[in-house]
Amino acid sequence: MSRNHPRPDRPPFVQEDTLSIITGYDAVTLREKVDPAAATERLNELGNMRSLSALNEKVSLLRLLGRLDEAWEIANEAWRLSRFTGDREQAVASRIRRAQVLQYQGKFDEAAAELNHCILDAETHEWTSAAADARQNRGKVLFDQGNLEAALADFTAAVFLREKEGATADELEGCLIAVAVVESFIAERDRP
Repeated sequence: MSRNHPRPDRPPFVQEDTLSIITGYDAVTLREKVDPAAATERLNELGNMRSLSALNEKVSLLRLLGRLDEAWEIANEAWRLSRFTGDREQAVASRIRRAQVLQYQGKFDEAAAELNHCILDAETHEWTSAAADARQNRGKVLFDQGNLEAALADFTAAVFLREKEGATADELEGCLIAVAVVESFIAERDRP
């Protein structure tokens, strides 16, 4: 199923993620390129919805729009709600979104620490999708810190995990771009 559509177990008015709002990836920063009007429209559609999936989507939208203080507040609310539900996989997904906000705030060490816990939990329980998300996002943090080899290892692992779960080409795009960009940075750095 395409990630642009809600999962069948979710109400049709709440999207699981925001890939339809992402228009591409910056080949220098690895950050998502966003359609701000579409992101704002979707945020307005969500309004005051407080379900976990709505909160998680709001976190992503606010982060992509650069509204990081609001994103952080809602990320913490979503994480608390996911913990109360008792669904540990959802709690990991919420922690990954919190770590993304930390990364965008420039708090790389905190983001990496959060993602380390997410990776350990997801891989221990064999939650392939969560492990792929955590690895891809830790790769972005490591990239921002200039640790190219470790970033490449995480991006490569994310590609493997996404392929293992049967990801579509669109779902693999971000990981594959990240691998190519980091490989080019390493080659440029190592060129005599």
